[in-house]
Amino acid sequence: MARIEHLNDPEAPKANSIVSAATAFVQDGEGRVLLIRRTDNTLWALPGGAQDFGEYIAQTAVRETAEEAGITIEVVDVVGIYTNPHHLVEYSNGEVRQQFSICFRAEYVAGEPTTSSESSEVRWVAAEELDALPIHPSMRLRIDHGFEQRSKPYIG
Repeated sequence: MARIEHLNDPEAPKANSIVSAATAFVQDGEGRVLLIRRTDNTLWALPGGAQDFGEYIAQTAVRETAEEAGITIEVVDVVGIYTNPHHLVEYSNGEVRQQFSICFRAEYVAGEPTTSSESSEVRWVAAEELDALPIHPSMRLRIDHGFEQRSKPYIG
């Protein structure tokens, strides 16, 4: 299913759903962040996705990282809570989502970067490489906040 992200776009369609979601900011021993290249919009992003029924939101980050990137993680903190009502995700099935997303800080446990049906590329990325990658501004905000090592989570 294809997706289009709208940010501060007055021409964007109106939201018709809100979905709890999680992303994971995880670094390797060299300080690089784990990123995936999404198959639905070809942009680079933190691994993550929608919460399933019967699942704690932190479990969502762990599950999605394993599914999308082949990496096992342990959630240790919160980078931020992202609820911008002017950031909408439009899907090809007609859903227009105002996403409620929590970005978790996690520690690497095991695994090697592995692609999936949701990721065409998976790799560890150094902070200085980020500007060369196509990353949506809302995702870049989460990544930047993760690298900042903030003392308190971002709320916005």
